[in-house]
Amino acid sequence: MKHISMTAAEIAGIVKGKIIGDAGKTVTAVAGLKEAGPDQLSFAGNRKVMELFRASRAGIVLIPADLANTPKPESTLIVCASVDLAFATITALYAEEPPAFERGVHPSAVVSPEAKLGNNVSINANAVIERGAEIGDNTVIGAGCYIGHDVKIGADSLLYPNVTVMYRCIIGRKAIIHPGVVIGADGFGFFPGPHGLVKVPQTGYVQIDDDVEIGANTTIDRARFGRTWIKSNVKIDNQVMVAHNVTIGESSILVAQCGVAGSSELGRGVILAAQSGVNGHITLGDGVQVAGTSGVLRSVPPGKAVLGTPAETQRDFMARYSLPSRFEKLSKKVAELQAKLDALEAAAENGSK
Repeated sequence: MKHISMTAAEIAGIVKGKIIGDAGKTVTAVAGLKEAGPDQLSFAGNRKVMELFRASRAGIVLIPADLANTPKPESTLIVCASVDLAFATITALYAEEPPAFERGVHPSAVVSPEAKLGNNVSINANAVIERGAEIGDNTVIGAGCYIGHDVKIGADSLLYPNVTVMYRCIIGRKAIIHPGVVIGADGFGFFPGPHGLVKVPQTGYVQIDDDVEIGANTTIDRARFGRTWIKSNVKIDNQVMVAHNVTIGESSILVAQCGVAGSSELGRGVILAAQSGVNGHITLGDGVQVAGTSGVLRSVPPGKAVLGTPAETQRDFMARYSLPSRFEKLSKKVAELQAKLDALEAAAENGSK
């Protein structure tokens, strides 16, 4: 992390924020609320971190408008329209440059003479580039990567160590692929035959468009036929499973350990939270949000947020979730009324004697 001295006024100018406190307050680094000291910048994104916010020793804290009236005289506050974006912007100024990769082909790499390497590429130790593969200009192939036959990788991409890209798959420009990712392994296809399970040939490929980032140990399966398609600007977390013939729409987000079963289609801007699952052969419309650990069994129209298993809208989920307690209250009320009715009947019976 770089040590750069910045005043609250300078930071507010960058993030277009409003200062509460000392505009001349200086910080030299960034940190979380719990760890930050008087010479560091931190952020409080919402009221869920109020306890940490009040206890923090941070010299400057970026806050949303709804925390602007929270007294904190020991810190200078900067009110931002988007705290997360503002903190990311400032953090980028303090971040060290990542290690540079040496350009050229490492002596231990195995590159087919029938592969095509662009200008200024970096092929690191023990990487394997098979026949017919094409690597675009300025692209980095990390140590131990395997690039299969006829694979195409666009310019300015970065494959970290031990990435596997199987034959005929396509990766666009400016891709970032983290260690352990496997692209183009066979989709899971079997059917029962007279002598046991019979493997269904997986004859398609995987296409990954521009500006896609894929987290460590994620797997994206080859299509049974046609393509498994990850469209531009998709961001995929670690340990995600994308099955054969799935389509993921532009700018979608897939969070850790979620999975999408075969032939499902996700629209633009879909968010799958951690450990959620999507059934095969269904469609999630543009902007659909799926809560963590939810299981989506049926297609969801655009713009809906769903949760639970089977996944349903928040309104339906809360209605069903609250039904047992409502039933219990109703049962108690019925019991009370029954007791009153019994008492009235007993009184009437005694009065008639």
